[in-house]
Amino acid sequence: MKFGTSGLRGLSVDLKGRASALYAMAFGKYLLKSGKAQTGDVILIGRDFRDSSPEISGNCAGALAALGFRIFDCGNVPTPALALYGLESKAACLMITGSHIPADRNGIKFYRPDGEIDKSDEAAITALAAEIEKSGEAVNQAPAAMEDREAICRQLFFERNTALLPQGALSGLKIGVYQHSTVARDLLVDVLAHYGAEVTVLGRSESFIPVDTEAVSEETITLMKRWVSDNSFDTIVSTDGDGDRPLVADETGTPLRGDLLGLVAANFLGAGTVVTPVTSNSGIEAAGSFAVTRTRVGSPFVITGMEEAVAAGRDHVMGFEANGGLLTATPFVINGRTVRALPTRDCFVPMLAILSQAATRRQPLSVIAASYRLPFAAADRLENFAVETSAALMGYLRASDENLSAFLRPVGEVAAKSDIDGLRVTLGDGGIIHFRPSGNAPEMRCYVEAGSETAALTLLQAGLNRIRDWAGAR
Repeated sequence: MKFGTSGLRGLSVDLKGRASALYAMAFGKYLLKSGKAQTGDVILIGRDFRDSSPEISGNCAGALAALGFRIFDCGNVPTPALALYGLESKAACLMITGSHIPADRNGIKFYRPDGEIDKSDEAAITALAAEIEKSGEAVNQAPAAMEDREAICRQLFFERNTALLPQGALSGLKIGVYQHSTVARDLLVDVLAHYGAEVTVLGRSESFIPVDTEAVSEETITLMKRWVSDNSFDTIVSTDGDGDRPLVADETGTPLRGDLLGLVAANFLGAGTVVTPVTSNSGIEAAGSFAVTRTRVGSPFVITGMEEAVAAGRDHVMGFEANGGLLTATPFVINGRTVRALPTRDCFVPMLAILSQAATRRQPLSVIAASYRLPFAAADRLENFAVETSAALMGYLRASDENLSAFLRPVGEVAAKSDIDGLRVTLGDGGIIHFRPSGNAPEMRCYVEAGSETAALTLLQAGLNRIRDWAGAR
């Protein structure tokens, strides 16, 4: 088991066993020891639609109930919905999800009663899990009684999202909702229909389909292009498996980048400070009237950056990741109503922000996207790329400027580099190429920016080829 950029991750077969109960027990002990919860308090549990998630959920419930907690079962709900319910009821939460990664892996996202855990919490939970293992203390996996709260959790999130825009704000838009196996699939339809959009359900699946909104697969893009061609949709929307990352395609079926959605949402909210990882588009600083803070990749780092901004006395503080997930650290007044802070990734606000702009301006999404004049960017990943190989590659590239220059010589000349998270290199022609191992899975990611879409895609392919060639020559 390993904590990645957001939550604990591991093989589903392992998490279905003792491992999930062990880490749930460690989390419960941490809450009690730190004074963040007391015996008898409620802990909420939600889950995605992976085959392994119900069993893992049951293991966690059994371990926590054995420590004296009451367990509320929130069922198959989006992660931001669970987090919102936790904040409103001052309850800790566990979301059983592997997000966008394949079904043979799964994970657990942990929330304190005041929000998502941070890196220091992760270290403490990991240490407690090791202590339990070393002591030989029994870990309870027996089923526990859980009180059903799914309807309450869903309704709370529905009410939040149906208060963000004026009535009928999306009237005239024809929207396809790619439902696949995301837990947000029904709420998406309900919220969009509430605002008057004409909604068509697409691609609902009873088996889990991994959808990565930051590196949308060619298969998904082909599907969306066919659907818009056959139905004349203004857009197709979807999310990843646990509903905290948005996927919005324009009228041609081409996905919009998540950092563009975050930028649109920042303007929609009237943000004063935006916190975003180094992987988000380099043009964001010039595209709004807000201050920008860059961080490492992962919601815990974005949350820490937002907390530091609030501590410094800033207001209207929000953040977003390159995958489009939006976080807020302060309340915002939207549509005449004060909406509470939700410092965990949410996909609904960025979707509604850009869709309402399309409806108001009566322009295609491709035109709206182009109006922001961001550098052309692209990203992709090599799956099933051994963690050890990723570490060896990054070690080689960081070892010397000569190594880095030699590695990138077929691609371009190194002009500057940044080591905030992975290795981000500015090339002599102004292009950017960024290599970064995934924090959640055995994957190697590559992000690029260039002066044109063609140049960006060419640079991306060249970067991926360099990774493959280096790994193959080891």
